[in-house]
Amino acid sequence: MDPVEKIRERVVLGEHDVQDCSSTKFPFTYAGKDDGWSLDRFKRGFKVVVTRMEDLSIEFDMIGMDVALANAFRRILLAEVPTMAIEKVFIHKNTSVIQDEVLAHRLGLVPICANPHMFSFREEGADDKTISDQDTIRFKLQVKCTYNVKDSIDPDERYRCHNVYSGHLKLDPIGRQEFTFGSITDDGELKPVHDNILIAKLRPGQEIDLEALCFKGIGKDHTKFSPVATASYRLLPEIELLEEVTGESAERLRASFAEGVIGLKTDEDGT
Repeated sequence: MDPVEKIRERVVLGEHDVQDCSSTKFPFTYAGKDDGWSLDRFKRGFKVVVTRMEDLSIEFDMIGMDVALANAFRRILLAEVPTMAIEKVFIHKNTSVIQDEVLAHRLGLVPICANPHMFSFREEGADDKTISDQDTIRFKLQVKCTYNVKDSIDPDERYRCHNVYSGHLKLDPIGRQEFTFGSITDDGELKPVHDNILIAKLRPGQEIDLEALCFKGIGKDHTKFSPVATASYRLLPEIELLEEVTGESAERLRASFAEGVIGLKTDEDGT
């Protein structure tokens, strides 16, 4: 590869340092190179290839993009994409060992399954009593622990409702939400993403009774509004061998990488 092109297009991981990691793609850096940014040129050279997509994760390659833009996408995912999260908690009764403020904090971190585009942002300084079906989701949580089988030593058999999970949050529709998002059933659209997030542990006689309000927000205001647990990027590696590697050294080289990264070629003499 031409040395200038290598500086412009590659980040080199040397034995003791990383070379050419700063972007030089801006006008007048190299003679005869038009590095001025152009939207049309970007559209022609940029493409996205999805390499893995699951229910809760996705991995994709962004080809033809500067690392600064890739990092901007990462930060947008973390801090600028709106979601719904529990913002206000009104605790009517809490006789558990968890303090009210700790309980409210744990509830705020429970991810809520709701389309944020169907809700509007709350006006700054709005009264908590002036909620509507356009900007608020309301949940109720009522759990009381009682004895089940007193002579058992297994907590799951001895106690009833001794673990408070996110699945205990039940939708309390506001306005027309019951018609818009379905009835108050386990199949309703507005609910926690996971039902098995442990919120608190109770013992017989202890009880939690509360009301939680979800508002629309972004991760820049609070991490609980971030739609992703993490978002990261890495440069697409290109391995260039500086000299021929044969025999046992080739086997050791292949074994030091993940399967399929390094391949071995057999010569005519079988080596």
